[in-house]
Amino acid sequence: MAPVVAVNCPDFKAGRDSQIGNKPGTVGHPVPGVAVKIVDPVTAQQLPANAEGLLLVKGPNRMLGYLGQPERTEEALRDGWYVTGDIAALDDEGFLRITDRLSRFSKIGGEMVPHVKIEQQIQALIDGAHTSVVTSIADPTRGERLVAFYTDTGLTPQQLWERLCLTELPRLWLPKREDLRPIDAIPILGTGKVDLRAVRQLASKEEGVQHG
Repeated sequence: MAPVVAVNCPDFKAGRDSQIGNKPGTVGHPVPGVAVKIVDPVTAQQLPANAEGLLLVKGPNRMLGYLGQPERTEEALRDGWYVTGDIAALDDEGFLRITDRLSRFSKIGGEMVPHVKIEQQIQALIDGAHTSVVTSIADPTRGERLVAFYTDTGLTPQQLWERLCLTELPRLWLPKREDLRPIDAIPILGTGKVDLRAVRQLASKEEGVQHG
């Protein structure tokens, strides 16, 4: 989508008439000519206002597709809508709020499980000087399986698992004990952000070692 989908702008006021043009925490209203909708990531059913789901966008600024890559184009476009890969919500005033990336969810037992919420819970259970990251690997029975790395090596996987079981997280969201993996350092990009690709590769590599 080029060059912009949504924008916050100054509030409008003329005499007694006024209109809110911006709202903190959102990326604003879709620009004229651009349509957005929020759908369930699994069923593709459109969701009501304020519900979080997969963001689809359509407008004259949408790409035609990937040059010479029909398979990628088919993945990116759905009935004329561009599949952004963003998890977002559209409130009842039309403001768009981006909350996550679809790639940071796993489909387990037919349910979309958010990595970030599990990371936040682990972060609250480990020493504050340490960090954690959640990823997923393929699982033959459930489609995907969660793997959590954390740098508090003084805390055993058993101890962390027991603490997680006492939280309000659904049991489906809890990584198995053997998938809670202490690590000296979490891979970081040059930008300072977590290298999610390297984390997933590390999870897959360790999985191979465990089963080798």
